[in-house]
Amino acid sequence: MTTSTIDSDIPSRPTGNHAPGQVRSCDTTGLPVCLTAQRFIKLHAVVAIVFLLIGGIGAILLALTRWPAVHLLPAEWYYRILTLHGLDMLIVMILNFEIAILYFVGPVLLNSRLFSAKLAWIAFLLMLVGSVIVNVTILAGTSDVLMTSYVPLQAHPAFYLGLIITAVGTLLGVFNYFGTLYIAMRDHTYEGSVPLVTFGGTAAAIIAVGALLHGAIALVPTWLWSLGLIGSIDPAWYRIAWWGLGHMSQQVNVCAMVAVWYLLATITTGAKPLSEAVCRGAFVLYILFINLASAHHHLVDPGVGAAWKIWNSGYAMYLAVLASMVHGFTVPASIEVAMRSKGHTRGLFGWLIAAPWSNPGFSGFFLSLVIFGFGGGITGVVLGTQQINIMAHNTLRIPGHFHVTVVGGTALAFMALTYYLVPLIFQREFYARALCRIQPWLFGGGISFMAIAMSFAGSFGVPRRHWDVEFTGAQLSAGFDSGAHVMLGLMGIGAIIAVAGLLLFVGLVVAAVFFGKSNAGRPMEAWHTEPPVAASTSEPDSGQLGTPGTMTLVLIFLLVFVVYYFANWLWLSDVWQVR
Repeated sequence: MTTSTIDSDIPSRPTGNHAPGQVRSCDTTGLPVCLTAQRFIKLHAVVAIVFLLIGGIGAILLALTRWPAVHLLPAEWYYRILTLHGLDMLIVMILNFEIAILYFVGPVLLNSRLFSAKLAWIAFLLMLVGSVIVNVTILAGTSDVLMTSYVPLQAHPAFYLGLIITAVGTLLGVFNYFGTLYIAMRDHTYEGSVPLVTFGGTAAAIIAVGALLHGAIALVPTWLWSLGLIGSIDPAWYRIAWWGLGHMSQQVNVCAMVAVWYLLATITTGAKPLSEAVCRGAFVLYILFINLASAHHHLVDPGVGAAWKIWNSGYAMYLAVLASMVHGFTVPASIEVAMRSKGHTRGLFGWLIAAPWSNPGFSGFFLSLVIFGFGGGITGVVLGTQQINIMAHNTLRIPGHFHVTVVGGTALAFMALTYYLVPLIFQREFYARALCRIQPWLFGGGISFMAIAMSFAGSFGVPRRHWDVEFTGAQLSAGFDSGAHVMLGLMGIGAIIAVAGLLLFVGLVVAAVFFGKSNAGRPMEAWHTEPPVAASTSEPDSGQLGTPGTMTLVLIFLLVFVVYYFANWLWLSDVWQVR
């Protein structure tokens, strides 16, 4: 990475609006770093890592329980840890990381001060206190209601209060970001359009407001119900309102993840989007249509009309899918053009072979792109089909899907970003750089292996939340054949590999942040050195700077999608006995 790699994608910057002594120039990129924003990036990142560790420990306990040969936890603790794991990984960890990202793409990339330090402190403390309250109530055994906390299951009032406090803190952090955008535009701290990364962060923030408002609609009445101030809560109403929070918050993750893809593509290879207008349009599609994907949680609910289900799953959902397909093409295509412009023009995939795979920032984000696209994208579209959803929704296929989207996609992208976050913001270097290079492959490979096994176990009918697949003690004999047990065992092995990658990541980050060598006053140590192009390679002409490799990958993606899609209809015909 050259010192101008990031800076080259940022609009020209007039004088910022920083107070004296409240900004530093990054020694690697030359970007002006607001010291107030830097403080809160650090705080939210640390909290994210702590809850990632807690959620990761929960993950391995759950996997070893679902593995029938081990069956580690008793039923009570299984559901307790499942509640803890879901909330810490899908809500607390990711939201903290996303607020840290907003505080970077706003103040740093726009050469602006953070809107309000006081508001940032209030937001951070509310998020921290709320998250601690939720964790304490779960571990105390008073809130074994899973992440969704479906009514009529009732948790301790502190459980709902902790979630509400966390949501309010997150909303204040988002408003602080919007305030930063306002003062940056008012004070003309940048010229031209905001960077694409900032545009993506803004899309994520807009979706976050909708998600948090849905959370308030669902959780505030439920909190009052738990206090005895409201007589009852309608379960169907609660499910609709809650999934406005639950699924929309994951679309915040998608926007943030894609923004990270664009950032890391630029940092690691110097890639530029082929068309920023198209990329920005795709982010707008997320804002307008992405929450329609939450409908697949209601496709088996009797309270939702059949016409709406058919319209949503048959037409509307694809407006959101289109946005992901655009990003799924433009990111690798921009890398291909960048690598070919450097002389790596041999064959369809010479550019990809020559990519900086020794850089964990690159390997992590590119694996995230592939896992999210092939694993999450294909399964998500298929599972969003109404007829197939009826067959699959309450099986392990659904956790298999969202583990490759939220974990293999979002969490891995955030891990990749951390390999630059620590040297550039914490100004500390990583130890054991060889282990850093292995970590994305270990984590991404483990998650993929686990999710594939989950999906196949779900195809055998294994339920998604049940503690004991043997149904021990049931009056009628039940259980699954040996194929399901093999898949559950493979799921456990994949989980062990993934958690090993997670623990390695946490250890590397902790060692770097608290004990790493300072790089203050000098550029960060480069993760890779640009390999020389063979001497026989001539200067590429314009015809060699196309994207045939990316187009080939797209065709492979479409082929895999078609095969998987029609395989599901074949399985459905077996269930429905279509003749």
